Amino acid sequence: MLTVDFDRLGLKPGERVLDMGAGGGRHAFEMYRRGADVVAFDRDADELGRVNEWFWAMKEAGEVPEGANAETKEGDALALPFADGEFDRIVAAEVLEHIPADIQAIEELVRVLRPGGTLAVSVPRWFPEIINWKLSADYHNVEGGHIRIYTEEELVDKVTKRGLEFEGHDHAHGLHSPYWWIKCAVGVDNDQHPLAKAYHKLLVWEIVKQPKVLKLAGKVLDPVIGKSLVLYFRKPQAAA
Repeated sequence: MLTVDFDRLGLKPGERVLDMGAGGGRHAFEMYRRGADVVAFDRDADELGRVNEWFWAMKEAGEVPEGANAETKEGDALALPFADGEFDRIVAAEVLEHIPADIQAIEELVRVLRPGGTLAVSVPRWFPEIINWKLSADYHNVEGGHIRIYTEEELVDKVTKRGLEFEGHDHAHGLHSPYWWIKCAVGVDNDQHPLAKAYHKLLVWEIVKQPKVLKLAGKVLDPVIGKSLVLYFRKPQAAA
């Protein structure tokens, strides 16, 4: 289930790309399939171990183009262990809302992006997220949980003040917002509630089978209640 549009990001085979806050690796896997030189970066060593296993399995299964490379790297988003301008493209999907020092993390992303390179940042969208917070404190009051809700204007301002140019926005996962509203209403850990259970089956059907009817529903709902806000930026060529 991808949040970022890699065609819009401008990803090309052979480019060096960073998935910052890779988690389970969903975006890293897609970039690897597209022939990129991928670094999946996260602070969770266990997650990265599983991502590395999938990288190996993809290569063994012939799912990646000849010459594509992928690796994992553990570390701190506030001190990325990479050279200035090392990456052509960067993805930071659903991670900044977890980081207290988000401006410092943004500055690190800008630093390691090459001039002319592009960055995609996704965060929970304000409207669906504020409903979750109001329905349930347990939704975000957990270790490593969401510590803020961004407006588009706030996040664009934070990134552009660090030297990048804003190129546009998108919304994703419109079908997922109602699921989380249900979860927050009945209890975020209450997976056996009939309504939550039924909606979860719908989402599994969407992800696994990708039926046309749900694809169409998603396209209609994404601009209205899409759970994720996706912002695209470019580093000016003249940047140092």
